[in-house]
Amino acid sequence: MFTLIKTEGRARRGTLTCAHGTAQTPVFMNVGTQGAIKGALSALDLAEIGCQIELSNTYHLHLRPGDKLIQEMGGLHKFMRWDGPILTDSGGFQVFSLASMRKIKEEGVTFASHIDGRKIFMGPEESMQIQANLGADIAMAFDECVENPAPYDYVKQSCERTLRWLARCKREHDRLNRLPDAVNPQQMLFGINQGGTVPDLRVWHMKEIAALDCDGYAIGGLAVGEPTETMYEIIDAVEPHMPQHKPRYLMGVGTPVNILEGVARGIDMFDCVLPARNARHGKLYTWEGALNIKNEKYKTDDRPIDPTCDCPVCRNFSRAYLRHLFAAGEMLAMRLAVLHNLYFYNNLMARIRQALDEDAFEAFRREYTEKLGGKL
Repeated sequence: MFTLIKTEGRARRGTLTCAHGTAQTPVFMNVGTQGAIKGALSALDLAEIGCQIELSNTYHLHLRPGDKLIQEMGGLHKFMRWDGPILTDSGGFQVFSLASMRKIKEEGVTFASHIDGRKIFMGPEESMQIQANLGADIAMAFDECVENPAPYDYVKQSCERTLRWLARCKREHDRLNRLPDAVNPQQMLFGINQGGTVPDLRVWHMKEIAALDCDGYAIGGLAVGEPTETMYEIIDAVEPHMPQHKPRYLMGVGTPVNILEGVARGIDMFDCVLPARNARHGKLYTWEGALNIKNEKYKTDDRPIDPTCDCPVCRNFSRAYLRHLFAAGEMLAMRLAVLHNLYFYNNLMARIRQALDEDAFEAFRREYTEKLGGKL
């Protein structure tokens, strides 16, 4: 399923083969939480801009339209017209993001729906059942993402519970894959490392979940308020204990510089809402730094967003036109902006892979860390 082709320092070049195709790694997964990219993009758009893996959310799709409805429609791939790999987040992040609307017990988590307030229970078994109904290629284990920082004793208890939840996820996942009517009987399961910003708990938890022999492993619970350097320190602590020949996924990260630093530390997979969210507010990425397209100085600028970019937007539209669309409140503004930013991220990963292929990643990292972290 995962082939490690080569390394440069800790950076890794590989391939991840799923039931619906093979992704080249390192890879950025484009976030379509509810089966669509916010900003009016469809799965057909994703194919055009180089997306390899699409990511959707278990909790949100369970609420609407309902995972059983999606199962009846032939699974999420058929429902949203995406024929590549899909990863589904387990709903564990909502344990963090909906903290005021949930109650955690050993059995699982009771949520008050953010839509209508009705009670929803989700535990390891329920999360696996929902993800099986969706037919994702990669199911994520149900976990708790704690606030950073959090009291040591609570983080320790949470880690221990997340470990017990993973064992339950694995049993149920194996059972579901064996069912004769499984939507995707080749579905993989990734375990998630937790432990807040406490290095010793992170290392202990990683060793414990590695022993359960999942198909891949993620580092969760970062980029949720802690300083960036702390995030890098946690990755440095955890990475040596992650299985060498399993894919490694850093959840919810991040900026272009975060991705460069993550790759340098041995990470294979990334996802983040940031490029699409920033695009919807007019922040666009270029190879010389980010720009705010709403700025007055672009009012008569007839250049593309990035003259070196060959995305569908840069091939056809000017900065002045995009600025006009935002000023006029046109929906097309968000669509074009999101198209560009996601293309940029997918192209960033392609250039990282090329640099790794050519044993030139460190030079690439040095050249672009300052540029991509700045403003145009």
